[in-house]
Amino acid sequence: MAEAGVSIAADTAPAGRWLSIVGIGEDGAQGLSPAARAAVSAAEIVIGGARHLALAGDLVKGEARVWPSPFSLDGVLAARGQRVCVLASGDPFLYGVGASLARHVPADEMSSFPAPSAFALAAARLGWAQQEVDMVSLHGRPLARLRSFLQDGARLLLLTSDGEGPAQVAAFATAHGCGASRLTVLEALGGPAERIRSATAEGFDLGDVAALNVVALEVRAAPDAPILPLAAGLADDLFEHDGQITKREVRALTLSSLAPRRGELLWDIGAGAGSIAIEWLLAHPSLAAIAIEGNAERAARIGRNAHKLGVPHLKVVEGAAPGALAGLPTPDVIFIGGGASEPGVFDMALEALKPGGRMVANAVTLETEALLIAAHARLGGTLTRISLARSVAVKGMTGWRPAMPVTQWRWEKPRETTDAGEGV
Repeated sequence: MAEAGVSIAADTAPAGRWLSIVGIGEDGAQGLSPAARAAVSAAEIVIGGARHLALAGDLVKGEARVWPSPFSLDGVLAARGQRVCVLASGDPFLYGVGASLARHVPADEMSSFPAPSAFALAAARLGWAQQEVDMVSLHGRPLARLRSFLQDGARLLLLTSDGEGPAQVAAFATAHGCGASRLTVLEALGGPAERIRSATAEGFDLGDVAALNVVALEVRAAPDAPILPLAAGLADDLFEHDGQITKREVRALTLSSLAPRRGELLWDIGAGAGSIAIEWLLAHPSLAAIAIEGNAERAARIGRNAHKLGVPHLKVVEGAAPGALAGLPTPDVIFIGGGASEPGVFDMALEALKPGGRMVANAVTLETEALLIAAHARLGGTLTRISLARSVAVKGMTGWRPAMPVTQWRWEKPRETTDAGEGV
């Protein structure tokens, strides 16, 4: 997806490596390699934050430009044909501008000179193996994204937005039963003002924190902490709902049928409490989901559940299908948990699904079950009957109470098809 403000075509680039991307640390020009120093000095235009330009100092011989506000890459792309150097913090390809530029500039048109990232420096100071640490950027992102990473014994490196970030992380960890966690705040790493201080989350009292900081969190969860399981099938009471929710056991089986794969987009039609879309997103950070819900109160509830359970990036569309489906990005996978029997919903979902995509629909009513049986007869796929029973008290003893059975249809759309979208 192109960044806001990028409007210059990428196919007009001249031959040669006209763009240099230089990562610079708090130690400034003296910390750069000879090749990186040469790239800065040879540039006709040097673009970066005011802090980066100040760190480069006398190395900058060409025109110095500060990034515009709001941020835009237009100035860089407009300078094709000139020698341009972009300055960035640490490793420009780790949550940095390098990755953004690479979406518009071919790799053979640029040279990159990364410095150690803030994560790498923090791990080195603490003696932590980076491959054993979860590295999370909270810079400009909701703190709620931290939720699923709060696992007892986990080590986290967190990039914050400003000096208030560490206190916010401490409060969040404490509110989720991890107050005994050890927080280490690493400020201005690699520079003369470097400082490292520690406190517990519940006893956090560190003041005057520099805006440029990394938080190292060693998670210590209380026995009753609401830790999110790493497998599908969260407890129903973790969700706010009015009864319209795919129950835990059926949800786990449904997520298995949906079979999320890296980078896929899910439509959750008739989302209810949003439990399917939320657990889909929890499966992997590359996944995306859109929850479509016609009831305004439930749609608002989905947003609250998503925020509470660590996936605030879930997109919620308030509106009834099929009308609400128009104009949405093409899905890789579709789940229909409610409203499948409403006129036009099923057919539009079939039509919208990407060739090779997967569709799963659950039915508890005879009317929707008949629709799924007809779809199976016409299009194939698999039908599964899910029957569950839970133990309940019966006059001082225990017996089984069956839940309403669920009929599930799973189908993979052929990669070349001419009639899959026709009415069932």
